[in-house]
Amino acid sequence: MFSQTVEYALRAVVHLATRSPHPQTTADIAVATQVPAPYLSKVLQGLREKGIVNLQRGVKGGVSLAQSPEKLTIYDIVNAVDPIRRITQCPLDLKAHGTRLCALHSRMDRALQATEDAFRGTTLAELLRDPNPSIPLCDHVDRGPVNSDELYPGDPETMRS
Repeated sequence: MFSQTVEYALRAVVHLATRSPHPQTTADIAVATQVPAPYLSKVLQGLREKGIVNLQRGVKGGVSLAQSPEKLTIYDIVNAVDPIRRITQCPLDLKAHGTRLCALHSRMDRALQATEDAFRGTTLAELLRDPNPSIPLCDHVDRGPVNSDELYPGDPETMRS
């Protein structure tokens, strides 16, 4: 249902949220998220243009979130790289339908609306606090300078294995 670009963008931004506010190199993000580095660079450029990430060159540079994980929603990320296309008129261009959708396309558009609503209502911080034992994007993680106890409450050894 979602493009590979959306998948890659979500992986990258969730990874950055686990490291926020510390910048990460594109190479480190590529390894951690299993995204090809050349494609990731293009995705990150698009996210930068939409104000999702900051890209800083130099010794203390790297990629970081432009907003806090508490404010950044899944919808923001999806919309930045490949917006959900709502159905506003008959996709078949049937003159009799015009902007009045048939029952099928009306239900399809309601499903798209529900997806948008769910994504608008989910921040990165909420994803990271989710009690699901499967940590997003990885089998094990070196959390580096992040206080992982805040992100993954409970026994740290069982949460990371």
